[in-house]
Amino acid sequence: MAKFTGVDFLDMDSLLSEEELLVRSSVREFVSEEVLPIIEHHNRAGTFPKELIPPVAELGLLGANIEGYDCAGLNNVAYGLIMQELERGDSGLRSFVSVQGALVMYPIYAFGSEAHREQWLPALAKGEKIGCFGLTEPDFGSNPGGMLTRARKDGNDWVLNGTKMWITNGSISDVAVIWAKNDEGEVEGFLVESDRKGFSSSDVEGKFSLRASVTSELYLEDVRIPEANRLPGCQGLKSALKCLSQARYGIAWGGIGAAMACYDEALRYSQTRIQFDKPIASFQLVQRKLVEMLNEITKAQFMTLQLGRLKDANKVRPAQISLAKRNNVAMALDIAREARDVLGANGICDEYQSGRHMCNLESVKTYEGTHDIHTLIIGHAITGIPAYE
Repeated sequence: MAKFTGVDFLDMDSLLSEEELLVRSSVREFVSEEVLPIIEHHNRAGTFPKELIPPVAELGLLGANIEGYDCAGLNNVAYGLIMQELERGDSGLRSFVSVQGALVMYPIYAFGSEAHREQWLPALAKGEKIGCFGLTEPDFGSNPGGMLTRARKDGNDWVLNGTKMWITNGSISDVAVIWAKNDEGEVEGFLVESDRKGFSSSDVEGKFSLRASVTSELYLEDVRIPEANRLPGCQGLKSALKCLSQARYGIAWGGIGAAMACYDEALRYSQTRIQFDKPIASFQLVQRKLVEMLNEITKAQFMTLQLGRLKDANKVRPAQISLAKRNNVAMALDIAREARDVLGANGICDEYQSGRHMCNLESVKTYEGTHDIHTLIIGHAITGIPAYE
């Protein structure tokens, strides 16, 4: 496979700091040398590449934008570039890193006690412990406020009952961040160790998407945990949604990575595939497809860079993150489909990566808020009217 050199038609690199460029370069090299040679094997087998966890941790990619606790403490643009490069490799790997950092380490950092942070964050950053995020349920995805999982206070303990669905990292996790309603109907966050009595999981089988990722269902049957396992800084469902904003931000960058991988593959293929005695890149129809891909990637790059700068300045709003997640994933999925088309019949073979990205992006378009839900979030922001209520 030819070396990936990036996609940067309008010199976005000139707007990045030395540290940001160095971080991207390191992860880009890691993906090219360590991820791409093995990812298709795992995609075929439907297995998660656990062997990548130690080098990912060693590079400081887990919870990379968290300060202290053995975390890298990078800014949010550098963190976004990490997500971009990881998803250039595979959405499943980016999902693993995103869940570990944005949906497990972030709530512990933001809503947990100091004891929680000291106990969990260093181990999670080093990849010694794996976490998952339990919000979605079989009957409540886009409407998490309708959750049925309950947390009943019993003396100094809490007793949890319920089921969580579509949980990345579920069956390989050491700890789950579980969201449940208390007796007053208020949402609370809890840290539930996976070896607790009554806690179990099963993996979702038969996926055509995110095959190199662990997707699980969690079951909580009278799981007893101490009061010390409750996240004391939790402010109801709002706290869970703040976690989703962290994850959606990473996804917005990740979509660019998947799109770049597909565009790069289609461009290289079109320059060497000969039909009618010349490369297909010489045909107007193929050039139009490549130009549209580049056009959309370039727009997404600058929107997402500005989003990162706003996030670093603590000025970003959830609807702005929704705009980038919605745009970039849809953009990436369109490009993956167009790239597959440029590849012709070869595009359905996993010797090429566009088909794998295309399938993965179907899930990415759905999780952490569907395309339609983000449309409504943005609509609420610009009109002041919540159409989903």
